[in-house]
Amino acid sequence: MERQFPIEKYRNIGIIAHIDAGKTTTTERVLFYSGRIHRMGEVHEGTTAMDFMVQERERGITITAAATTSMWRDHRINIIDTPGHVDFTAEVERSLRVLDGGVVVFDAVSGVEAQSETVWRQADRYRVPRICFVNKMDRVGADFWNCIEMIRDRLQARPVPIQIPIGAEDTFVGMIDLFTMQAVTFTDELGANPTITDIPEELRSEAEQRRHELIEAIAEHDEDLLLKYLNDDELSIEELKAALRRATCRVALVPVLCGAALRNKGVQPLLDAVVDFLPSPTEVPAIEGIVPISGLEEARPSDDSAPFAALAFKVVTDPFSGRLVYLRVYSGTADAGMQMLNASHDRRERLGRLLFMHADKREEVSSIYAGEIVAAVGLKNTFTGDTLCQVNHPITFESISFPDPVLHMAIEPKSRLDEDKLSTALRRLSEEDPTFRAGQDPQTGETIIGGMGELHLEVIADRLLREFNVEASLGAPQVAYKETIQSSVEQEGRFIRQTGGRGQYGHVWLRIEPLESGTGIQIENGIVGGTIPKEFVPAVQSGIRDSFLAGPLGYPVVDVRVTIFDGSYHPVDSSELAFHNAAVIAMREGLEKARPVTLEPIMQVEVMIPEEFLGEISGALNARRGSIDEIQTRLGTKVIQAKVPLATMFGYVNTLRSSTQGRGTYSMQFSHYQEVFHSARELIAKAGRN
Repeated sequence: MERQFPIEKYRNIGIIAHIDAGKTTTTERVLFYSGRIHRMGEVHEGTTAMDFMVQERERGITITAAATTSMWRDHRINIIDTPGHVDFTAEVERSLRVLDGGVVVFDAVSGVEAQSETVWRQADRYRVPRICFVNKMDRVGADFWNCIEMIRDRLQARPVPIQIPIGAEDTFVGMIDLFTMQAVTFTDELGANPTITDIPEELRSEAEQRRHELIEAIAEHDEDLLLKYLNDDELSIEELKAALRRATCRVALVPVLCGAALRNKGVQPLLDAVVDFLPSPTEVPAIEGIVPISGLEEARPSDDSAPFAALAFKVVTDPFSGRLVYLRVYSGTADAGMQMLNASHDRRERLGRLLFMHADKREEVSSIYAGEIVAAVGLKNTFTGDTLCQVNHPITFESISFPDPVLHMAIEPKSRLDEDKLSTALRRLSEEDPTFRAGQDPQTGETIIGGMGELHLEVIADRLLREFNVEASLGAPQVAYKETIQSSVEQEGRFIRQTGGRGQYGHVWLRIEPLESGTGIQIENGIVGGTIPKEFVPAVQSGIRDSFLAGPLGYPVVDVRVTIFDGSYHPVDSSELAFHNAAVIAMREGLEKARPVTLEPIMQVEVMIPEEFLGEISGALNARRGSIDEIQTRLGTKVIQAKVPLATMFGYVNTLRSSTQGRGTYSMQFSHYQEVFHSARELIAKAGRN
């Protein structure tokens, strides 16, 4: 089967934003206007195409990233609609890893919110070009220019409006296109036939000023255009758009549009902007990977003639098709039934059926090509972050990193029958979601699940019942504490046993030092002169790693560097086991001497409340051991930015609603780990005993 569309006409984009900014509604309109669906669903009615999970429709939020595809101006647009809730941030992370562009949706009233910053930083990390859509221009308090300023100030970006709104709130009817200098208004209920007219006289002066600023911003980022601009030469619309496209693809500028997706206004110009300004797979830098045999870097261009290579970015258990693995094809072509190499695990895999996904619906294809996003059936041993490639052209791409769980709960099956099914269901869910972990507590024997928040684990429990028919009850939340050290020590470890025959002899010296918060774990080999033979060094390193699993205070150890700098061996009695045990002894004694401290997860909390409740809510946050960073005023609403320990935030939503007559809302996301204050240690110890 030949490729249907040239790769230059592909756009792989993600819709990303803070929760409730209108991502799914915007995606629904994109699908309607491009002809993919024939009736627009609504989030509040639970009828959207993209929120197809039962839990999504009940809660009115997106939980899992859903993929679809549509056509616009002879371009194929592959879209991933991502969640906005912080508990499901892994879905955003893995989507941005494989996308070429992004549409960032902002609420015109709230502007840049807490999760907006998180998804923006994720896009920055992967250098994803993006355009912005200021949504909900019809809401009371909508302010397009305030949103622009917030993008500039809080996200440190260079936004360039390519439209200006006509009206706001209940008078919002459309926008002025600053390239064509024409007004685009939406008068019919479905918004399917926008009207193109001259600019209203009262807005002409502002439009001319804003167009001048747009041309100036574009010219600053294009040498050829800048010369023409300085010489007062006429710049054509095609030249301006081409220059803005190049600047957008370099992540130097961010085009900004406006609209009201729920009222069917502004979505067609947004689709035009996706085609005009976001890159095709050939316009982003070729992905680089490591050739396993040589260890050398190699680039794989987005070209059908290059060797096949793809990255698995999502695993889903589908009730009809079984295990689906979502792939981003970076180079080459492949047919259904072909044998592939999973280079990440050095295993052979066979591509079964190949599918284009439209949310929970699918379209089977016989071949896949560079630049496409597809789902494959039959990949039994391929997981999120794995690289699939041709057997005779191996390459490994950088995997996808995910944050560790910050919240744990015990889970208990309600019957013996459920007990047998629980482990299988948990294994499948952890394959799907890399931020979800399940395991047994070695001390109590309980099954413990870990995730990114209360909602995350509630959804997991709900899915166990509905999808896997497993009834289980969740225990009280348990915070994922960690520990680190405050001082450096040098510690000796000896493991010497004499049993009559061959003995055991292992002797090491370790230097244990604290590192900056968030650095992680570092193990360095500083042995010189062969005081420990090199064949025993891996055993020492293994003993060190095992010791990090639980430190003197009982929690995983982080932000520590350990250097193996001396030791001795016996030519007959030394063994890997002896050196492993010597390292464990040195670590146990050394960590105890290095002044260990407990660390707890601190959350960045944003609380939005009416002004009359400010004093009460601020006091309540302080009582939860929170520290208030900033209090802003947004259109009569007070927005409190604070950092609060996760341990004190359980059940906060009920407290906030009762304190504000149901008018307060909040969002939170993980910020960092911080040493537990002395006054809180007793609470943690007590929780550990219960």
